[in-house]
Parts: sequence; structure tokens; C-alpha cells
Amino acid sequence: MRPSRPDRSTVAAAAQAHEAAVRAARAEGAPNRLPVGQLAYDTRRERLGVVMDHIGEYVWLRPPGGGVEWTARPDEVEPAASVLGGELPEEILKARVAAANSRSRQELL
Repeated sequence: MRPSRPDRSTVAAAAQAHEAAVRAARAEGAPNRLPVGQLAYDTRRERLGVVMDHIGEYVWLRPPGGGVEWTARPDEVEPAASVLGGELPEEILKARVAAANSRSRQELL
């Protein structure tokens, strides 16, 4: 005997329940993940870095002015504003101004 196919309302309800579960799971993990591009502080290495990606169990960071990336555990990384007291280093400000100027001239970086 062949199993019957579920009707559209059952499929729609299951899809909505799945989407709600995915959103809830992401919301639980969201506070621990810094957004890509945010200036962060690696407490273990005592270095500033820009969050480049989250891969597996690690956060990938890069020095603000460019350079070689490194990995850190999420519990070792915190927003740089909490360490710097809300003030950004001069090199970060210069890099952001240069990027803004380049965008205004429609240049490629």
C-alpha cells in the first residue's frame, strides 16, 4: 500500500515550524558572534583585528591595516569598543576615511 501524500496545509505548517526553529537557533547563537567587518579585540593574543569570517569553531581576524589573518575562539574575542572605551585607533579612522573617499570617487579598492 502506498502512503498518502500530505496536503498543502500540512506541508506549509511544517515549513513554517522549521523556519521558526531555524530563526530561534540563530537568535540563540547571535549574541556570541560578532558581525563580519567589526573591529574586535583578541583577549588571548592582546591584538586588535577585523572580523573576517566565522568558520567552524573559530573567528577569523585580520589586522586593521591589512596583513595575515589568524584564528581565535569566539569566547576569546570581544568588541573592540568595550576595550577601547568607544574610541577607535587613528589607523582605523584613516582606513575608513580612505575607503569612504574611494567610494565617493567610484574607485575600486
